[in-house]
Amino acid sequence: MSGEGHLIGNHTYSHVELSAVGQERFLEELERTNRILEKLTEEEILFVRPPYGEWNKEIEAACSMFPVLWDVDSLDWSSKNTQAVIRRVLQDVEDGDIILMHDSYLSTVEAALYLIDTLSAQGYEFATVDELLFD
Repeated sequence: MSGEGHLIGNHTYSHVELSAVGQERFLEELERTNRILEKLTEEEILFVRPPYGEWNKEIEAACSMFPVLWDVDSLDWSSKNTQAVIRRVLQDVEDGDIILMHDSYLSTVEAALYLIDTLSAQGYEFATVDELLFD
């Protein structure tokens, strides 16, 4: 589904909030980012993770992209604490969940490494978004 093994998604150009900027500006942000990504990758961009999880059917129909939302918010951006992220994910995660984490924090990277080992030991398997949504 995602071409030559690449899975690239759009997150808008400047991390806009749909409810703050409106549908027209939100779509412009997606289109601008898609043009850049498609030029760099020579692939159609099919996935979007909307900032703040804001999404609606009108946006979906207008942009023909698959929204990637999450089931578990690690809140890593607010705590920046490895143990807090680990606790939050482990208390909430269920089979088939998408976990929201941001790799811009060392605490999140450390938590992710621990969670991968721990969840794997509990029998969880990891998958790409396209595998979760379409398999």
